[in-house]
Amino acid sequence: MGMADFAARRPGMIGEDRFTKYAVLVPIVETAEGQTLLFEKRSGSLRRQPGEICFPGGKIERGEPPQTCAVREATEELCIPESQINILGPCDIFVSPFDIIIYPFIGELIDYRYTYNPEEVADVIAVPVDHFLENPPEKYKSTIVSRQSEDFPFERIPGGENYPWASGSYDVLFYQYNDLLIWGITAYLVQSAAELIDRYRLG
Repeated sequence: MGMADFAARRPGMIGEDRFTKYAVLVPIVETAEGQTLLFEKRSGSLRRQPGEICFPGGKIERGEPPQTCAVREATEELCIPESQINILGPCDIFVSPFDIIIYPFIGELIDYRYTYNPEEVADVIAVPVDHFLENPPEKYKSTIVSRQSEDFPFERIPGGENYPWASGSYDVLFYQYNDLLIWGITAYLVQSAAELIDRYRLG
């Protein structure tokens, strides 16, 4: 390897190995009323985020391409074969301030009959894409504060314990559709996907 290889390399992300990576499918379902996005209501028996609204998806296995993960998780959670999923392309990647990276993919569900795995999913709900285009999400601020461990060597840095650590904030998004609340990371994925579907006339 030499200078030419270096010039052609794809830059990585410093600290990327500490991130947990997930992939999700943003499913489009065509209905008599028009184009919809399909959501899952997570089973109440799940340990993490029971009862919340999300897209099909899960943790990427070692060496697994993100798209493969998104399709695999969707087949397991929606009880459909891969042949019923037509991947249209990737959405923008979501990087969480809490060491999570999510790779979303938009895909059409072909002849979907609203099936799902009851061990993971309590219900599935289709929401018109137009609802998200016509109703911007509500935004609320959440603050992130830096706290150091008890053994942090303050004596080694300028200012010691009075060092002016940076703080930050991020927007928490909320969409409301009738009684359905879509918020947090899922709301960010919805906002991005709906804009891409509209811009590229997907589906």
